[in-house]
Amino acid sequence: MNSSGPSLLFKKAIAKKLDFITKLELNSSSYHIPSCSTFADAVKHYPEDFGPAMHRENSTLDVWEGRIKNHLEADWKDVPIEHIAIESVNEWAWKKRKAGTSWGTIKDALRTMQRILSAYSKEGRPPSSLRGLRIPERDKLEMKIHGRKKVSYSWAQAVQIANHIRMKTNGLRERERYAAMILLDAASGLRPGELLALRMNDLDFKGSTIRVDEALPRKGEIGPCKNAAAYRTVLLHDAEGKRAMRELKRFLKAKDNAPETLLFSTKRGGPIQETMFASGS
Repeated sequence: MNSSGPSLLFKKAIAKKLDFITKLELNSSSYHIPSCSTFADAVKHYPEDFGPAMHRENSTLDVWEGRIKNHLEADWKDVPIEHIAIESVNEWAWKKRKAGTSWGTIKDALRTMQRILSAYSKEGRPPSSLRGLRIPERDKLEMKIHGRKKVSYSWAQAVQIANHIRMKTNGLRERERYAAMILLDAASGLRPGELLALRMNDLDFKGSTIRVDEALPRKGEIGPCKNAAAYRTVLLHDAEGKRAMRELKRFLKAKDNAPETLLFSTKRGGPIQETMFASGS
């Protein structure tokens, strides 16, 4: 009796263990072993194996590095990737917002995080979606208003600037070029890098539209746009847009009409750098 007691208890313990494991479904095909990889591992992988092939040199790559160092690294570095769920993301976002960080900056940092995690994932997607990011409706409205106010000058001011350039800039060709650039920029709302990458085949004067499918980064060469949303066709059907297109057409009359020719170029036919545009040189 005594000799069989421990053996019986051992068998019961094994049976309970097997029952416990069965209930956990550890031996089923649906069980997923948690990963020990952290956000820091994904960050390390990104520039070594993914980033250089996906970003323009000295442009977007520098941007995401800044977002990691300034906003993500301190809070997420040691967090396991599978713990980066929308609940923890919302908690982090509110913490950053209370510290004075704008929602725009928060969203940009989270987009960078999603890109890094997607690159690290075998499935090519992050562990959670940002659709559940909780931004108060009042803050959303303020963001829209702020976006409208980001335009640096009005149409009336653009016309004044263009007229001033025509009087002050040396050389008739340079005058017309910069005047057309100023008016087109004000009417279209294009980013400077998008404006300076436009080619003849991006224009449709009959439809009064401009196609955006390339961009010129600061101190770089023309390449892909900043992101998928940047690829678009801009309609210029209002009075301002139509005037800008007329001014552009007048400027282009004496220019090479080959499809790949840049609208605004240097004397050698290369792209005008944004710094040159800003200085008016």
